[in-house]
Amino acid sequence: MAVPSRGRYTRLIPALAAVLAVAAVPAAAVGDPGKGEVGAQSPLSSYGDTAKGEFGETYDARTAVGSQKALQAKAAKQAAAPRAGLQALKAELGVEGVVETDLLTGTFRQVSKLDGFLTSASKAAPESIALSFLSDHSAALGLSARDISGLSLRKAYVDTEQTTHLSFVQSVNGVPVFGNGFKAHIAKDGRLISIDGSPATALPTGFAVSKLDAAGARAKAVADVRGDAGASAVAKSDGADQQTTFANGDHAQQVVFLTVGGPRLAWQTIVVPSKGEQFIHVVDAESGQTLYRRSLVEHEADPEATGAVWDYYPGSLRGGDSHKANLSGLSKDATNLSGLYAHVYADLDNNNMSSPDEEIPAAGAGGNFEYPFQNFIKADGAPCSSHYQCSWNPNVAGSWKTNMNQTGVQLYYFLGKFHDHLDAGPIGFTRAAGNFDARDGDAVRGEAIDGANSSNGMPGGNSNNANMSTPPDGQSPRMQMYLFFNDGNFPWLSSNSGDSADIVYHEYTHGLSNRLVVDAMGNSTLSGQQSRSMGEAWSDWYALDFLTNEGFQSDRKNAADELVGDYVGHGIDGIRSQRIDCKVGSTEPACHGTAAAGPGGYTFGDFGKISARGPEVHADGEIWVETLWDLRCELGSNVTESLVTRAMELSPSNPSYLDERNAILLADTVVFGGAYHDKIWSVFANRGMGFFAASNTAADITPAEDFTVPPPAGTPTYSVSGKVTNAASGTPVAGAVVSFAGHPAAAGGSLTAVTDANGDYWVGGLYAGNYPKFNANGPGYEGASTTLVVPVGGTTSANFALVRNWASEAGGSKVESFNGVDFDSDGCGARAMLDQSQGTGWSSDAVWTAGTMASRFAVIKLPNPVNISDLKINPSNTCGDPGSSSTGHYTLETSADGVTWAMATNATFGVANRNKMNSVPLAAGTASAVRYLRYTMLTSQAPTCPGPFGGCQFVDTVELAVYGTAS
Repeated sequence: MAVPSRGRYTRLIPALAAVLAVAAVPAAAVGDPGKGEVGAQSPLSSYGDTAKGEFGETYDARTAVGSQKALQAKAAKQAAAPRAGLQALKAELGVEGVVETDLLTGTFRQVSKLDGFLTSASKAAPESIALSFLSDHSAALGLSARDISGLSLRKAYVDTEQTTHLSFVQSVNGVPVFGNGFKAHIAKDGRLISIDGSPATALPTGFAVSKLDAAGARAKAVADVRGDAGASAVAKSDGADQQTTFANGDHAQQVVFLTVGGPRLAWQTIVVPSKGEQFIHVVDAESGQTLYRRSLVEHEADPEATGAVWDYYPGSLRGGDSHKANLSGLSKDATNLSGLYAHVYADLDNNNMSSPDEEIPAAGAGGNFEYPFQNFIKADGAPCSSHYQCSWNPNVAGSWKTNMNQTGVQLYYFLGKFHDHLDAGPIGFTRAAGNFDARDGDAVRGEAIDGANSSNGMPGGNSNNANMSTPPDGQSPRMQMYLFFNDGNFPWLSSNSGDSADIVYHEYTHGLSNRLVVDAMGNSTLSGQQSRSMGEAWSDWYALDFLTNEGFQSDRKNAADELVGDYVGHGIDGIRSQRIDCKVGSTEPACHGTAAAGPGGYTFGDFGKISARGPEVHADGEIWVETLWDLRCELGSNVTESLVTRAMELSPSNPSYLDERNAILLADTVVFGGAYHDKIWSVFANRGMGFFAASNTAADITPAEDFTVPPPAGTPTYSVSGKVTNAASGTPVAGAVVSFAGHPAAAGGSLTAVTDANGDYWVGGLYAGNYPKFNANGPGYEGASTTLVVPVGGTTSANFALVRNWASEAGGSKVESFNGVDFDSDGCGARAMLDQSQGTGWSSDAVWTAGTMASRFAVIKLPNPVNISDLKINPSNTCGDPGSSSTGHYTLETSADGVTWAMATNATFGVANRNKMNSVPLAAGTASAVRYLRYTMLTSQAPTCPGPFGGCQFVDTVELAVYGTAS
């Protein structure tokens, strides 16, 4: 039997993490449609994050299920004994100071002052300024003199505003440490703006010789995502990190990877396991275990040659007429579309390479690439029109050939034009900043009408989609543009996505954000739900900002008309749920919103509510892009372009919306001397991202909104105290962490406390106001969160009664046994049911024979016998699987000894049970003195198998919880 892949999406569509995603749809659409599961959640069959692994595509051993208990213990230890100098540093930075600690390393994640700088002006060298700050605050930041002396400068570049950005890395005997180190940002007058990262402490002096060589590590990585490991090594450096390049362009080098158990020698690889995919891995050098995985694909000179092109899309009222234009970076003697900034070809067979018959030849001598466009309006009929011109006929095999050369030229034109726009000020995405240039070995590889010949654009092929994969600086990104057509789920125009400027610019901007929001090693860190949502939003914003500035997209003052995907959707909201210039409270028909989020512009509290599917990066990105459009309206395009771009460079790793709001405030301090500080706060507060807004991390899918601006300097502070107890017994809970999520003043220790033996805590330094995520968490207990109102004057008291979850791994439960494929290395193993998180869960292989699925069970051992008062299960799809992978028919058995079992429940979950914890009634006599549980998934919720449904490949359950008292 072939083992299903967790590392990549293996079902109905080949593209990963699509370009511009789906609009939100009515709740009735949560089931599986008749035409391909990928369209289950929207009318757009291939758009959206359908890649295998909304979670499985990304894995990080540092934060995976098995590391959570250790991280919780670290958090409690840090809160109980704040480092010397931490409070003093926070006091020094003031009301808008940010000091955040990294749980894994115990050192800083970010330090900044949103209304100023960390240091005064200096004529010292930028490197000296950064390292001196670390030395001066080493105790507060958790670093020793040895740690600081071990830092080395990897990269320094100066942006268009003369800010110097430094990246410091760490190494062990010349082998770099993956993902740690730190970045520092220094204004032109020598003032330190901020630092971010997570430098490791007390690194070893060396490691034993690696058991795996480069080829073995690459083979492990490729096997992890079920690819072809056949390529051989062609080049190897003599350096300590043993950098190795393979015949197919794959790459490997040794790194040090920090785990909760300590640093490990490992291999970092970048592999292309199959068509349309590219992954970065870190593989343990001794065991070959995958420690880290992330897809790099985002689903979504001389005299120059000339081509026949338009500036928006064919037929657009503005920018839709064909005209002769230069092709930027393509010399006049070019015979194909391989230039300074891009190499464009028609990847007809979808093999990610250009063959001679896929190159776009010159139409004539002297760099003439002037191919005409043929409108298929007569062949296709409506919705083709003179305004929305069709480029092919889906009912005629090979009709895409008619405009093949034309769309290749058009794609090249857009790539060169947008390159020049981003390169220039005030954006300044230059070669030094990491843009795409053949001189650096990383011109964009643009693949027009990708896969057209392998599928003719019919269902199951490369259609209704586009994507961009962005490896680190120095390696070429790949942009794949697909054919569009009416697939029965949504009436897409029969068109080429490469003919539409907004789609190409959207994809290109994924390259911008993934090259600027990076760790000290230069690897993109956009991995959390909020980070990825901003990635989609930035792509929309930069595209329409540019088109509006050029006059090709209208932006009327009192109307909502900024539409993403105007061409392929022929004027219908299909890519986004509404126009991106919708104001909060707008009654414009174009700002209709969605059922869960309501009408008008979206706010922070709408996160996870815009799509009927729940949290979805393209839908939730609409909150961020609408906010940025508000900022553009308030400050103008040039100022906003500068702020948003500089903020990416100042961003911490894996930023939340609030992190990035803070980065924009920092950018204003640097570039404009804080001139727009109050206006920026006003814009974000209006969208629910005010001073007291709260988000636990970038992975938080239920952030809390707030509409207030910061209190003025000198505002008095107050305190809160209380007790944390066991809800069932009333006994005190010692070692519980009490914290305030997402607040700008969250300084590892100053707004955090740990309960003592009596369950008591005290937290000071609080401004009067509403704190919407005041949290208490204890190992083995369900976390509790409330809104704390701190009044002016006096002290505040708040108590927590925590409910013990006896099935939690943090509280001592464990999975004794299970069957089916083990996806634990993807964060999708059976133990993920016990991690007290609704964001992860157990996913197993669904094997169907003659309409019957092989059962998948897990035996759970509780830490001691329990008299169960309630048992809850969330049977939903997880690990990137679609809704039909949710558990349907199931059984639950209980036992006192793990030998004799009693049937407690034999029932079926349906669509109405998805995305929530459901109380499961237990049969009489099966809830007392329970030590073991056996949970069995008998079917998924697929309507029929075999069939085009995810539930025919995978069956999932998100969480299982047990409540009661010790027996």
